[in-house]
Amino acid sequence: MGLTTVKAWGEAFGRKIASVSRLEAVAAQATAGGQYVAAFVDAHRDQVFGGLYRRQATALSLVEDEMVASPVEFMDWVKERSMNGRVSWISMDPEKMTAQEGWRVRAAEGESVEVGSSLLAPMIGRIGRQRALDGRLTDALGLDAEYIRRPDAEVFWKGRTGRGN
Repeated sequence: MGLTTVKAWGEAFGRKIASVSRLEAVAAQATAGGQYVAAFVDAHRDQVFGGLYRRQATALSLVEDEMVASPVEFMDWVKERSMNGRVSWISMDPEKMTAQEGWRVRAAEGESVEVGSSLLAPMIGRIGRQRALDGRLTDALGLDAEYIRRPDAEVFWKGRTGRGN
């Protein structure tokens, strides 16, 4: 609903839009000083939504597309993509990663998962404002949701007839 509302306002008022990923807003909260920031949130089904960002001057840049994976797969993916650089980890769900046996190696190397705030609107606003100032905007027609995985409601609804199935 939020995306549809933003697109409608943009179209109605003839304004361009700054799009901001939820994972980027989580990553932007990281205070630890790693060269990379790995942000993740619980995706349920024993998976996480995750993204790896590289710190640059005053912003973060996405290393590769955000993903959905098991915590172990995400941890391995981050290690490979960060080229063994220092990684700051952040999530509202740190136990999704720290409960993994493989996490012990990262913890022994001094890494930890910072607990991020679930209140993301202020960070999304700051990132969006900076994008607007930089002229990195899109029109309502160019803005679209980027689902990493189809929502559960859609997955479990498909094929139902509505008659008690």
